[in-house]
Amino acid sequence: MGNVIRYRDDAEHEEPAVTLDAFLGQTNATAVRIETGDDARKLLPFLDRLALIEVSFPKFRDGRGYSSARILREAGYTGELRAAGDVLVDQILPMRRCGFDSFVADAEIDEAVLAKLSGLYDNVYQRTADGRAPIWARRHG
Repeated sequence: MGNVIRYRDDAEHEEPAVTLDAFLGQTNATAVRIETGDDARKLLPFLDRLALIEVSFPKFRDGRGYSSARILREAGYTGELRAAGDVLVDQILPMRRCGFDSFVADAEIDEAVLAKLSGLYDNVYQRTADGRAPIWARRHG
């Protein structure tokens, strides 16, 4: 895998992530990996004991992982939420808005490009899990 980018202050979780099916069969793991097509809602009863949820992005065109992130964050998950796989530099900011706070990309992420993208837009238009108020809400209360 490529480089790891983390937006967290805690120590990186060392336990390898198990598949959702393996987790549901044992429920003693603290790290789980959601594959494309897995239902993130199956993890909701166990969020308090999970330190890491890794969401697979096998192709950058598949946006289902964004929905998984938002479901988990809106349900109160506060642990590390990692996007892994075909993660592109221009996807990191929208992924962060949905709740991802770490990334493991298959390809190298140019930190300079990421920093430049981070400063492009002061306003956002959708309400998501990152708590930033959308521009319409700031205009109209």
